[in-house]
Amino acid sequence: MVAGYNTISMGSGRKEFHPKKPRPGLEDYLKEAGQGVLKQIGGAKNVDECVVGNFIAARYNRQGNMAGFFPFIDEGLRYKPAIRTEGACASGALALAAGIKSVLAETAEVVLTLGTEVQNSVKAVYGADILAAAGWANERKDGHVHFFPGKFSDRAVAYYEKFGYDKTRHGMATWYKNAVENARLCPTAQEYHNTTKDLMAVGMTKPNGRSFVDNLNVFDCSKVSDGCSGIAIMSEEGLKRCGIDVKDAVEVIGLGMAENDLTAAPEDLTRLDTTAVAVKKAFESAGVTKEDIATVECHDCFSIAGIMAIEAIGLAEHGKGPEFVSEGHSSRTGKVPFNTTGGLSGWGHPTGATGVHQAVTIWEQLTGKAGEAQIEIPADRPYGLTINMGGDDKTLVSIVYKKN
Repeated sequence: MVAGYNTISMGSGRKEFHPKKPRPGLEDYLKEAGQGVLKQIGGAKNVDECVVGNFIAARYNRQGNMAGFFPFIDEGLRYKPAIRTEGACASGALALAAGIKSVLAETAEVVLTLGTEVQNSVKAVYGADILAAAGWANERKDGHVHFFPGKFSDRAVAYYEKFGYDKTRHGMATWYKNAVENARLCPTAQEYHNTTKDLMAVGMTKPNGRSFVDNLNVFDCSKVSDGCSGIAIMSEEGLKRCGIDVKDAVEVIGLGMAENDLTAAPEDLTRLDTTAVAVKKAFESAGVTKEDIATVECHDCFSIAGIMAIEAIGLAEHGKGPEFVSEGHSSRTGKVPFNTTGGLSGWGHPTGATGVHQAVTIWEQLTGKAGEAQIEIPADRPYGLTINMGGDDKTLVSIVYKKN
């Protein structure tokens, strides 16, 4: 993968965001990110296929047939094969997987891959109902008005009861603190302008079910975001065609995908079982272990999900994830830095874009292009890991990348 590009993750928190003023639309974000990638790879003439990941523009923007925007992005993409992938919040990583498989199948040498979502088209309470489509529709009538915060509130209280409120809340607060501090180093992040001084105090706020959900506060949640991310997936022949040095690309060495029953409740609310399976598959595919990973981009749709992801990877024992975070091991200077540009909590969560944004961040880190957000990549651990989750641990894509 090479030539990553992110638009700004637009929403509350950005100085330029105003809910009553005109903002970029779906088409604008797609064109910006698409052109941002094309300029780095020698133009549309070098592209064989196109893929766009998008969850639910049909409801947020009354727009389907998303693949049809590629010729709008650039005239040179007219008549090139294009598809759209959808798997709730994992739609972006499913687009990556589709591109990877095209290259492996030798039907393409260069695949332009985008992920996008524009969610600030409706009020948040209506958006919560739209996002509920990532779960089972039959559960919607019995679910919380904020459906997915309610789902992960249930996971949070199960974790509190099993392993203790105080230590879990401290780990979640530290996760939030790390997310904002990392986002402050990334100009496209939604929390880039955040000036809160005592982030831990905010993160330690006791949840209030009267104003939100019972066991999470709003700072535990990912952002309502608009944006688009793009990256090119290439074979070695594709790199030559585009005149790109291998050192400016990251090698994809492992892919793990897993699906669980959308209609079934989690067997254990304190575990992300499907995440663990996808990560295990990715490690096996790559021939690496958790000890080899230098940095992780995980799907922290909620702070409790970030803690559970640490355990699903195997970096901490079940119930020890909060300590791993509180002790600084997931911070940008820790053992395994997580979400170095803020993740879903800090950078933002334009749902269909998230999986692609994760890949762009790993590409930036492993090629030294992350600017102020750059971390040190140890020579003996030249690998990055992404985990993109759709629904409540239902649709999972995990990818392992290697620094060239």
